[in-house]
Amino acid sequence: MPVIAARRYTSGQCSQRDIAVDGAPRQPLPDGAFDWVGVAEPTPADMELLRAQFGLHPLAVEDALNPNQLPKVEVYGHHLFIVARTAAIEEGEKIAYGQTAMFLGRDFLLSVRFGSTRAHVELRNRLEHDSEHLAEGPDFVAHAILDFIVDGYQPIMDTLEIAVQSMEERTIDVFPDPATIRRIFRLRRQLRRFERVIGPMEAMCDRLVRHEYAMVDAGARIWFRDVLDHVRRTIVRSTGLKDTLASLVETAGLLEQHRQGEMTRQLAAWAAILAVPTAIAGIYGMNFQFMPELRWHYGYFAILAMIGTICGLLWLRFRQIGWL
Repeated sequence: MPVIAARRYTSGQCSQRDIAVDGAPRQPLPDGAFDWVGVAEPTPADMELLRAQFGLHPLAVEDALNPNQLPKVEVYGHHLFIVARTAAIEEGEKIAYGQTAMFLGRDFLLSVRFGSTRAHVELRNRLEHDSEHLAEGPDFVAHAILDFIVDGYQPIMDTLEIAVQSMEERTIDVFPDPATIRRIFRLRRQLRRFERVIGPMEAMCDRLVRHEYAMVDAGARIWFRDVLDHVRRTIVRSTGLKDTLASLVETAGLLEQHRQGEMTRQLAAWAAILAVPTAIAGIYGMNFQFMPELRWHYGYFAILAMIGTICGLLWLRFRQIGWL
């Protein structure tokens, strides 16, 4: 069985390391003692041993083996079944998901991990050096695991915020190229999926805070409230990033329309200025025999002066109204 650690704690101290996980029914533990068993990627046969040893409900075991469950909390007889989703950023700004299921009883806690690269070894070591809190029982350990999972969301948000801010700054200067636009839509898709997967964590934590469960002491509910606050902050950050990405293309489009409008006005102004010599030259190029100033000695220079004057006046006018 892929057991990461299986230990018994009494009054906040590790009283027995590597307890047997063999499917044999457990004997009642003294007050202040509980077992914490952590397994990763178990098989159905492994979970059957745990079910027989800890008296787990078959439906909860079936859900724990399904790595695509949404976060939830359910009561099955003498134990509480909690499902949380883990997330981590991978190369290429892709979010990878995992699942951690917990079976919480009055004197035991089982954690079942699928797909998560963040093991609980460091968390267990830290809790074992904090005997005061560890003595509060398995409900505090369940809170610590949920807090550990939710803290793992923050690096994802930090990485995506940096990416979005850099794209936002570049968008102000130049219209996004096709690669950037594809990246924007890819990140929006990642964030939408993140909210679908992680969003139910808020409802799950809210139930742990608001509802009374026999496996969770009343004094421990305040710890779950802290986890709920972290989840809500994460969802707010994710929603803000998604809204920013949605406005990037729109803002870039507006800026591009403004630039194109300026170019159109400049082209129209120059076209109007160039129309003056074109029109006058066209008139005097029609080869009629009787036209004014054709035989005047200074006619050529007068026409050039008139063209220059009209074009200069047009240029000054367009300059005044901001077209040039």
